[in-house]
Amino acid sequence: MQKPHEQYQAKLCSAEDALNHLRDGDMIIVPTGVGEPPALLTALSGHRTRFHDVKVAQILAMRKFGYFDQETSRHVRHAALFFGGASRSAGQGGWCDFIPNYFSEIPVLIERGLMPSDVVFAMASPMNEQGFFSLSLGTDYTMAALAKARAVVLEVNTNVPFAHGQCHVHISQVTAVVESEEAILEVGLPKIGQVQEAIGKYVADMIDDGSTLQIGYGGIPDAVVMQLTHKHDLGIHTEMLGDGILTLIESGAVTNRRKTFMPGKMVATFALGSQKLYKFMHHNPMIEMHPSNFTNDPYIAGQNDNLISINASLQVDLLGQCGSESIAHLPYSGTGGQVDFVRAANRSRGGKSFIVLPSTAKENSISRIVPTLTPGTHATTSKNDVNYVVTEYGVAQLRGKSAKERAQAMIAIAHPDFRPALREAANKMCVF
Repeated sequence: MQKPHEQYQAKLCSAEDALNHLRDGDMIIVPTGVGEPPALLTALSGHRTRFHDVKVAQILAMRKFGYFDQETSRHVRHAALFFGGASRSAGQGGWCDFIPNYFSEIPVLIERGLMPSDVVFAMASPMNEQGFFSLSLGTDYTMAALAKARAVVLEVNTNVPFAHGQCHVHISQVTAVVESEEAILEVGLPKIGQVQEAIGKYVADMIDDGSTLQIGYGGIPDAVVMQLTHKHDLGIHTEMLGDGILTLIESGAVTNRRKTFMPGKMVATFALGSQKLYKFMHHNPMIEMHPSNFTNDPYIAGQNDNLISINASLQVDLLGQCGSESIAHLPYSGTGGQVDFVRAANRSRGGKSFIVLPSTAKENSISRIVPTLTPGTHATTSKNDVNYVVTEYGVAQLRGKSAKERAQAMIAIAHPDFRPALREAANKMCVF
C-alpha cells in the first residue's frame, strides 16, 4: 500500500486537469465563504463552455467567478444555498438556482440524496504526516458531500489552518490534488454606526457573565460583540468564527470555562475574517470545527446553558414574523442558521435569542417594523419561535405574549414617525 506522501504525489495535478473529473449534469459542492477553492473555480470558469448543465452549490459565494454569467449559465451555473454580494444579482435575475434550506439540515439533504453531491471542490490545509487534510475554513456540509461524491478534488493551500474537530479528510478519500499559495480572502469587521451601537448596547446589557454566544455576521451583531469585552467567562458555540469573536478572546472575555456542553472548547462550522484569525486557528486546541448538522442542530446547541443567539433581520411584523432573507420576492441572503439558533436558544436553560434590526431603511423613509410582511417576502423565523426583537428604540420580548401584546411591544420599538400608522393598521387587523 502506498504511503500518504506517495498517494499525494500520484494525485497531484493542475487545476485544468482536475476538470477532467467532471461530467455534464454534475452538482459540484463547494464549502462556505472563503473555503471556496479559487484556482479550481477560476479554471472551471475558463473552460465552462466544455460542459452542459453543471451546477456549483455553495452557501455563501465570495468571489464573482466567470461562471456567474447569464449567457453561459446553461453550461455552468451557481446553485445558491444562501445569497451574498457575488451571487445576489444572479438570484434576483433568475438565472441561477436557489435551494431553500436550514443550514443545520444541508448535510442531511445530501446524505439522504435529496440534494446531489457528484463532485466536491474544496480548499484544504496542507496534509499532515498521517495523510490528513483539514477543511477548517468550511466544514459545514462538505464533510457529508465527501461521503457521497464520485470525485473529491482538494485545492491544498499553504495558508489554510489545520484545525481540530470533525473536519479531516484522508488522502485515500481524495481523487485529485491541486496546489495553491494564494492568500486566503479576508473579510473585515463591518462599519458600526450610532444605530448599530445603540442596538448593541441593549443586547449587551442582557448578556450575563458565563453565557455561551452564537453571533451572526453583520454590523449589529458585531456592535454587540464590541460591548462585551468587559464580560467574564463567555463561551462560543456558533456557526461563524469571525474577528469579533477573536476580539473577545484577546480581551479575556471568552474562556469557555463555564460552558455546559464541550467546556473549554469553541465550536464553529466555518471561518470568515482576517489572516490573524486564520493563523489563530492553526493547531489551536481551544477551537473545534464541526459540520453544520452538529454546530447548528438546535438539540445539540441547546445543551449549552444560557445560550445567546444574535441574528439580523430585514423586516419584522407586528406578530413577530421575520423576513430576514428577501426584499419582497427578491432574494437577498437566505435562512442560514438563524432559525437553527433561535430554536437552540429557546431550548437552552436560561437561553435568549435576539433578532436585531434598525427601525428604518432608506434614510428613515421606510419602516422595518410593519403590520404584515411585505407580499412575496420569504418568511424566515416564525412568530412561534421569536424571543426578543431589538431596534435602536428598545427591546420587545414576544414569547408567551398575545397578538395584542406583541403588537403593542413591536410598535413601541418602531421609529416614532411610523407608530401612528402602525397603530391604525393594528386596529384594522383587530390586534390592537
